[in-house]
Amino acid sequence: MRIIFTWILAILALVVWVVTVVSLIHSDLWWIQVLDFPRLLLLIAIAVLAIGCAAFTRRGWRIGLLILLTVAAALQAWRMYPYSGIAPTEVADAEEVGVGLGASCFTVLGLNVLQDNRDYAATRALIDRERPDILLLMETDQRWVDELGASLANYPSRLLRPLDNTYGLVFATTLPVQSATTVNITDLDTPTVYARLTTRDGQSFDYIGLHPRPPAPGQDTTLRDRKIAQAALHVADHEVPAIAMGDFNDVPWSRTTRLFRQVGGYLDPRIGRGSYPSFPATVAPIGWPLDQLFLSPDFTFRSLRILENVGSDHRPLAAEVCLIGQAARRANAAPDDVDPEALKAARSLAEQ
Repeated sequence: MRIIFTWILAILALVVWVVTVVSLIHSDLWWIQVLDFPRLLLLIAIAVLAIGCAAFTRRGWRIGLLILLTVAAALQAWRMYPYSGIAPTEVADAEEVGVGLGASCFTVLGLNVLQDNRDYAATRALIDRERPDILLLMETDQRWVDELGASLANYPSRLLRPLDNTYGLVFATTLPVQSATTVNITDLDTPTVYARLTTRDGQSFDYIGLHPRPPAPGQDTTLRDRKIAQAALHVADHEVPAIAMGDFNDVPWSRTTRLFRQVGGYLDPRIGRGSYPSFPATVAPIGWPLDQLFLSPDFTFRSLRILENVGSDHRPLAAEVCLIGQAARRANAAPDDVDPEALKAARSLAEQ
């Protein structure tokens, strides 16, 4: 019986090691890209296998299998390390900065409602309770827009793009709006929100709301990566602070999203605090963070939360952020330098 356990554990350990190595390959193939998502689950699987190998394998196999699993765990942890509680933070807590708060702060909420989710009441209750200053809803068809009408009526500025292809958008805000539009950056009927807003104390900032296509069988990530890269380039030469959020259908430690942060000059408030996983909603604590929030260095934040399950396959992401300019820049980490190679890579993705 022990030799059977040994062979089973050896095969599983080899599979996990191969999956880990393949997940580090730079490729837009969907089946490689999806391996970048469940790194926490893979770390848990590696730990379970390591315990099994220590307890049940023959001594001659044990050391080799444990070395294999240790290498796999180290590679997984290396990618996830910035999103652990032991990494240095990038974005300072607003209360630690302690200046220019109040009218410079506002709340945001993003949620992929799941088009086929018909529990409209739960999402209405969420919006009415949270009352965010900026609301971004994704996968909204016309029925969703109609059912949320009473809640959306509380927002003086609304941008509604209902679609029945799971890429509809609702953007609503109580903040002053200088401009707001949706643009099909890559393919028809997958819109992106571009807006220029003003805080209550008169500071301008850009807002980008993204929902690109996910990696899926028969659907590689070319269009997703192009949309993310083009959104980064959109603000790369702007002096105006920016905030980007949405269901990126990508994880923050991927090459594409790290390039987005670098080219756009963004910081990630989750770095040094945790990954804040939002998908799948039913097991979010051990899932992965598909829903993103990125800030220019002029921002700090007061709170960042993953909220309760409202019937979607995603959980809502809510935050309160503060635009306080130089005080924030002094307290925050400096964004990554935008070197010519990064710009070249972003432009290559944007044009592919």
